[in-house]
Amino acid sequence: MFDQLIKTTYIRVWGLLNVPMIAWLRPKVIELSDTRVEIAVPLNRRSKNHLKSMYFGALAAGADLAAGITAVNEMRKTGKKFSFAFKNLNANFLKRAEAQTHFICESPGEVAELVKTAISSKKRESLDISVKAFTPSLLEDEPVADFRLCLSLKVKGQ
Repeated sequence: MFDQLIKTTYIRVWGLLNVPMIAWLRPKVIELSDTRVEIAVPLNRRSKNHLKSMYFGALAAGADLAAGITAVNEMRKTGKKFSFAFKNLNANFLKRAEAQTHFICESPGEVAELVKTAISSKKRESLDISVKAFTPSLLEDEPVADFRLCLSLKVKGQ
């Protein structure tokens, strides 16, 4: 529990300094492990659209954050500095997200391999990362959205 609070505080402060939209949405880290990342974004006046469901921009920001934290976590393990960005985003909105939405990325292993490849190749490398969005309080394990983000990274100074 305390670990989650520290990780949540870290991403909110980082967001405030670097990507204010992240801090604005007030995400919460549910899980950050070597096999899974889960981020929750509350449905409130900051994230809601006129239909009282989550605005697609807030959904995209949640997916970006889940995939981004996965990448940052793997890059930090190497002790090297990286330049990274998402080259593209594909989204399928399957149902309305009418409650707190959880964004789950189960690609840390693939991202770890990408990081190793970028270090050894000394070139920019890319990988499509899958993030699924759920509203557990309403639809349990039925996804409300499915995202594919292309992560592009390179070791700085190489």
